[in-house]
Amino acid sequence: MKTLGNIIWIVLGGIWTALWWLLVGCVFYITIIGIPLGRQAFKMASLTLAPFGKTVEYGGGAPSLIANIVWLIFAGIPMAIAYVLAGIACCITIVAIPFGLQSFKMAKLSLMPFGAVVS
Repeated sequence: MKTLGNIIWIVLGGIWTALWWLLVGCVFYITIIGIPLGRQAFKMASLTLAPFGKTVEYGGGAPSLIANIVWLIFAGIPMAIAYVLAGIACCITIVAIPFGLQSFKMAKLSLMPFGAVVS
């Protein structure tokens, strides 16, 4: 069932979102300071490409907290709002509720990606 969900997800826009995250990650990797942000963008790309069947485990410590606060201020809030709005739009219909739940999972990760592991 997760394979079918991932295929539908990719066809309905997951591929474009993942490619966007991949491009953003490559742009961040151009500068040395942007490499940690690029790693998080690649993490978002992998989850956005095929979210069904993947879990996100949160951990980390003080360095992750500081990095997450900086990320939250500059990128996390707009991204999370976009994912939450997409999740709400999907949850309006009964058929798209699983897709809405995946959007909510990505919204949580987009708020605090440092220290999180996608598996």
